Amino acid sequence: MGMILCVCNALREDDVRAAARSGATCPNSAYRSLGRRPKCGTCVPAARDVIAAERAQQI
Repeated sequence: MGMILCVCNALREDDVRAAARSGATCPNSAYRSLGRRPKCGTCVPAARDVIAAERAQQI
């Protein structure tokens, strides 16, 4: 289990990584694919970093 990335939605880093592997290119698309949406926005920069890192590994 990964660390909690989004407290508002109880999303873990692993959830966002999986969304990125499935094609999500930004936090909004990642959250949408998980049936959620960013609420307070504090997690958005970290989610961006996680998505970018995951997508970089796919190249």
